Amino acid sequence: MSAPALATPVSGEGSVPWRLAHVLRATLAKLILAMYRTRFIGLENVPADSGYIIAGNHVSYLDPVLLWCGVPRPTHFIARQDLFDAPGVAWLLPRVWAIPIKRASADREAIGRATALLKRGEPVGIFPEGTRQAGGAGAELGEAHMGVAFIAAHADAPVVPVGISGTERALPRGAWFPRFPRVTVSYGAPVYPEQFAELGRKERLEAMTAEIMRRIAEQRALAEKG
Repeated sequence: MSAPALATPVSGEGSVPWRLAHVLRATLAKLILAMYRTRFIGLENVPADSGYIIAGNHVSYLDPVLLWCGVPRPTHFIARQDLFDAPGVAWLLPRVWAIPIKRASADREAIGRATALLKRGEPVGIFPEGTRQAGGAGAELGEAHMGVAFIAAHADAPVVPVGISGTERALPRGAWFPRFPRVTVSYGAPVYPEQFAELGRKERLEAMTAEIMRRIAEQRALAEKG
């Protein structure tokens, strides 16, 4: 069977009949979450019936995996373009609703795909720091890109800040084999683009990005206390 189109909708018009991702979420995802004794805090903050962006801190390859496995609704995570060229991973990513993005550029195609999915009510996951950061509990977050705020404003979609704790011990940078500490994921109250409507375009994106990162830091601190 040929690969589904990139950023294929989860359901409805344009979706594909092959439901591998749904099967994985119902089976393997539950096993992975159990292996890490994953605890979720603040699930009531996740919108139930509209598009939204999940934005979290990023210290491990496990971050998108555990979020994909445990987020309440099927979610399209943005992943760097070169992963879509890697053997094995390239086959899997389109089938789990991933969206490729070119690094170090304003990837209009990726932004357009993410915006379209948000407008039709589907969640999108993005790590504002863009890449994994070194450091354990309490470390400073990395510098954020403004792409999350830009897409949120373009799609008029809220951003749910997420703090993840434990993955930095489970699969830190440079590690070849995972360990299995407990992982905690904390969801915060959404940040809405209209909160910054009175500002100019550039100032709006800067202020929204700063607020998103502040909220992510708060949620990570809650997750660390988990």
